[in-house]
Amino acid sequence: MPITTLSIPTPDGPADAFAAFPDRGGRQRHPGVLMYPDGFGIRPVLREMALELAGHGYYVLVPNLFYRHGPAPAIDLPGYIGEEARPAVFARLMPLIEAHTTERVLSDADAYLTFLTTRPEVGAGPVAVTGYCIGGLLAMRTAAAHPGRVAAAASFHGPVVAGGPAGLRRLLSTLTARVHIGHAASDITPEALGELERALDAAGAGHTCEIYPGTVHGFTMADTDAFDPAGLQRHWDRLLPLLRRTLTGGRDRD
Repeated sequence: MPITTLSIPTPDGPADAFAAFPDRGGRQRHPGVLMYPDGFGIRPVLREMALELAGHGYYVLVPNLFYRHGPAPAIDLPGYIGEEARPAVFARLMPLIEAHTTERVLSDADAYLTFLTTRPEVGAGPVAVTGYCIGGLLAMRTAAAHPGRVAAAASFHGPVVAGGPAGLRRLLSTLTARVHIGHAASDITPEALGELERALDAAGAGHTCEIYPGTVHGFTMADTDAFDPAGLQRHWDRLLPLLRRTLTGGRDRD
């Protein structure tokens, strides 16, 4: 299954990215999925996850969120991000995350979706957006900003409720995509989960929200000490049916 290195035109310059997609010969087109990385950015584990998703019949585009600061990886990362490495890694990453303003997020989202939907390997029709950690919030912002282009949005251990009730209402007011949000058990209170579900209900978006038992923030990422194999599998068990329902009319593309 091929991985292709790409350059996405944006108003602030080219964004490096990669895409994974099925290698089935001919000119077959596939439903498009924009996958936002977590705050650690593009690295081998993200390529493995994109390949896994592509193996189910999707064209998966993964951009470098921090392209304004240089090509991925934005900073040098250890092969395994454990407790001892985290403080130094976050000290270098936080300025990049803080510089990624809402204005930049929305500008980039438009560029990424335009690029994705015009790829010759991507079929006509709406696409899906999924993301991890900060990428989960970006997925929700992208879906809300492009209600006619995004049919499904998924967020995993993302800070979707960080803006409080008022921020949630603003974020979700234009959402039309079908949504799944999977929270780490350490990331959200029952009260905040209730606020989120009420905001999604008010937006009229079909949704499922759940806390993945026994998980901590970052549970999908196999190169960190937060990794939880059961949590990762639960994530696939939720994401793949969501994509089948919204992008393929319920048909299995495995």
